[in-house]
Amino acid sequence: MTTVKYSLEDFTHNMESLIESQPSNQQIFDKGSAWLERLVSNPDSIPMEFRLPLGTGPRPNHASRMLYQGESGLQVTAVVWGAGEHLGPHDHRTWGMIGILDNGITETRYRRVDDHDVDGYAKLEKDRAATFKPGEITLLVPDTDEIHQMDNHTDKPTVEIHVYGTDLRSLDRSAYNLETGKITTFRTQKWDNC
Repeated sequence: MTTVKYSLEDFTHNMESLIESQPSNQQIFDKGSAWLERLVSNPDSIPMEFRLPLGTGPRPNHASRMLYQGESGLQVTAVVWGAGEHLGPHDHRTWGMIGILDNGITETRYRRVDDHDVDGYAKLEKDRAATFKPGEITLLVPDTDEIHQMDNHTDKPTVEIHVYGTDLRSLDRSAYNLETGKITTFRTQKWDNC
């Protein structure tokens, strides 16, 4: 049996204690990203059942599973991106941290360059793109730096741990069409395990 040096329980305890102190987003990112890096640096910290694709349904190579939901709003999920999987630009409306557990993912960040005066329309401009490897962290800053696209350009699944300040099921979020500028409002409905 493998002994986990820094567990999911350790991580959620540390995060809940931090959130209880009513920190700024920067304080959350400074401390939380170091803890998330510790968590994802050891794949055994997350049970194998949460690191596998669904294997059935409309997206058999994908999975989104709840790992923790706290009363503070803290939400921790495991997301599996299948080989070649793509998710277009979208936002989050809460602070977030994503840690890569297995394989790698390419994240493309966008910024809005329109003046927000047309309802249901946004013009996005590519800001940057990076490929993240196991143990690396990417941060989502509400309203400032949170619109991103995710692509698994590899031939095997990628596993990420997502950490958010609010239950995504309670937020109206936006998906952006790069070609037409259309904004589509959506809400996360459920996780694959609940």
